[in-house]
Amino acid sequence: MSEKIAVRTTDAPAPAHTFSQGVRKGPFVQVSGQGPVDPVTNEYLYPGDVAAQTIRTLQNVKAIIDASGATFDDVVMLRVYLTTRDDFAAMNEAYGEFVVANTTGDVLPSRTTVFTGLPREEMLVEIDAIAVVTE
Repeated sequence: MSEKIAVRTTDAPAPAHTFSQGVRKGPFVQVSGQGPVDPVTNEYLYPGDVAAQTIRTLQNVKAIIDASGATFDDVVMLRVYLTTRDDFAAMNEAYGEFVVANTTGDVLPSRTTVFTGLPREEMLVEIDAIAVVTE
């Protein structure tokens, strides 16, 4: 049985509470929900701009994926949490550009989008991921 390993990187924000940025067990990687936070300053970025927040959030997710030993091509599922339906189109466009630019194959990750409240008022988007490492 493979060991459960915490994934840590300074290229993504440190967890604000008692959880890991990501966890790897065998070939599976789970990235905790990320927001539009600068990993150096820990400040929330781009207030009111869901497209820019989506890109920053995906950059944080990708940094944790990379730190796990996986690549963005190993991502099989992304879950996007939005605070309002009104932001869906702008998020979807920014998301699509990032995912296509960071995926080398023809198969894009699956995705679910949920509309909900988020932990911080300035957060318009939160994203988590599951990857399966193909070594």
